[in-house]
Amino acid sequence: MNLQQKVVLSLGSNQGNRQENIENTIQLIQKEIGLVLRVSKLYESPSWGFESEAFYNCALILHTSLSPEKILKKIALIEKKIGRFPKQSPNYEARIIDVDIIAIDEQITNTNSLSIPHPQMQNRLFVLLPMQDLKLDWRHPVLQKSTNELIAVTEDKSDCSVICSLKLPINFTINKLNYIAIEGNIGAGKTTFASRIAEDFNAKMVLERFADNPFLPKFYKDQNRYAFPLEMSFLADRYQQLSDDLSQFDLFKDFVVADYHIFKSLIFAKVTLQEDEFRLYKTLFDIIYKEMPKPDLYVYLYQNTDRLLKNIKKRGRSYEQDIPAEYLDKINKGYLDYIKSQTDLNCLIIDVSEFDFVKNQNDYLKILDAIQGKLDN
Repeated sequence: MNLQQKVVLSLGSNQGNRQENIENTIQLIQKEIGLVLRVSKLYESPSWGFESEAFYNCALILHTSLSPEKILKKIALIEKKIGRFPKQSPNYEARIIDVDIIAIDEQITNTNSLSIPHPQMQNRLFVLLPMQDLKLDWRHPVLQKSTNELIAVTEDKSDCSVICSLKLPINFTINKLNYIAIEGNIGAGKTTFASRIAEDFNAKMVLERFADNPFLPKFYKDQNRYAFPLEMSFLADRYQQLSDDLSQFDLFKDFVVADYHIFKSLIFAKVTLQEDEFRLYKTLFDIIYKEMPKPDLYVYLYQNTDRLLKNIKKRGRSYEQDIPAEYLDKINKGYLDYIKSQTDLNCLIIDVSEFDFVKNQNDYLKILDAIQGKLDN
């Protein structure tokens, strides 16, 4: 999975309903490019470089894993949807919407179609003042100056006044939780989704250490022989990891997101162990389970078995390639039975069988909307 990067965009409009144009563009940016984290106030400033009506301007910062070139293409499509037509001349001209990439983290990019940071940003107060609102820990990688320092030395002294505050497209409150568990069957995408949430909402991430379990490859070759040591080692490791990570407060993170809940140990054990082994296992599990903190929200990402098998094949872990569909069906049934039995756990099932929340930003937003809907109820 590509890492998320922070992108600063500048938006401007001086035709039609300028505020509405900008607000509609912000909505489309969130749907098409990435999660909008912060939006500046709305400013009015005179046209820059030509005579025309005054502009409304703002800046925003978003998270995206798209490349700069793909961001640029998405911006062109968004501008077209808002109603911008191709330029009629090489000179500056009035426009219903204009979106510029100002910065991507502290990257330096120079191609025929794109220069990052924007080569004129330090000369434009209508870019710098909105950027200041975003309260970024950012320095211009070429000029080696912060936004405040750029404002202090810019030669642009034009009148740039605040019109009003702007709202985020959707005010997600997932970061108000203390602990959220993202669960799913093998290949459902729970780790990918949990990682994305952690990056977008400043969460401490707890990822299951399955790759370190020496019994896992052996289990897939000989389930009867290695089922019990596998499940016992998983239980011990999950208990240790969750106990440590949930008890250690992180001053710089807002909440904790994990890609598993301790109860998955019992779900998998019920499928893999013989009856007498499971009785012993459950006795030990019940002792441990009483000590574990419960998540504020338990999200189960459901995917149908055909889609799971495709995902497993695609990610290419050799020891997973022979997992039968029947095994996945049993695991899914175990999860659903568990969720039905929980009266004191805040559970949410989301069917993501038709979603591609890695490549499709709108699918990712649909899952966040479902979570937000649960929190609002």
